[in-house]
Amino acid sequence: MTEQQPSFSDSVRRMFSTIAQSYDLLNRLMSFGTDSRWRRKMVKEVPPGEGPVLDLATGTADVALVLAKRDMGRRLIVGADFTLPMLRAGARKITRKGFRKVRLTAGDACCLPFQDGSFNAVTIAFGLRNIPVRSECLQEMTRVLTPGGRVLILEFSRMDRPVLGPLFRFYFHRVMPLIGGLISGNPHAYRYLPESVDSFADPDQVDREMTDSGLVNVIHRPLTFGIAYLHMGEKSGKETASLGKS
Repeated sequence: MTEQQPSFSDSVRRMFSTIAQSYDLLNRLMSFGTDSRWRRKMVKEVPPGEGPVLDLATGTADVALVLAKRDMGRRLIVGADFTLPMLRAGARKITRKGFRKVRLTAGDACCLPFQDGSFNAVTIAFGLRNIPVRSECLQEMTRVLTPGGRVLILEFSRMDRPVLGPLFRFYFHRVMPLIGGLISGNPHAYRYLPESVDSFADPDQVDREMTDSGLVNVIHRPLTFGIAYLHMGEKSGKETASLGKS
């Protein structure tokens, strides 16, 4: 009998499980705090109000907590992730900060356990490239969105600028995996990060996939010289308004 090989999703889940305890520390250390600024920029684009928001690939609930702080706990924020140790780490942070309307749940981004039109906005930060079939995830994000609601995707991109690109790639491919491996005890996880970014779609392709999923007014904005991009789109409906040009 041939031993069954783990799926890509299973491998990613196990990898994130092993680094859950050091995940926040390494994010801040290796990005020099830039990852937190990027998340805040994404949250600023979430339409204000009291309608619920879903944060996919929530991990340790960083985006969910920024949302809760911005909206002063007035709206329900649901964080979903398929890695239980990351959710447990996030739950401890939520308890410490006292936000009672932030709820975490285990969930597959390609088969969400929510009804159609359940959320006014859906966010995902640094998680889309870890999903094997992006089209399924994007369709699910669109499905659970209310008409006029907004999808926001924060994701890394290949850094191809002539001068900054080689410097960034040296740090990304050589320095960061070394630091991440030493602190987390899992060097594979921090080799996977640059490899997954190198193989990820370019911003225009992500926009096309968002449009194919049924979103309209799709745009993207570069962050920090194009190291990351913020993608935005809306579900067609009477409340939909133009997001402007990229």
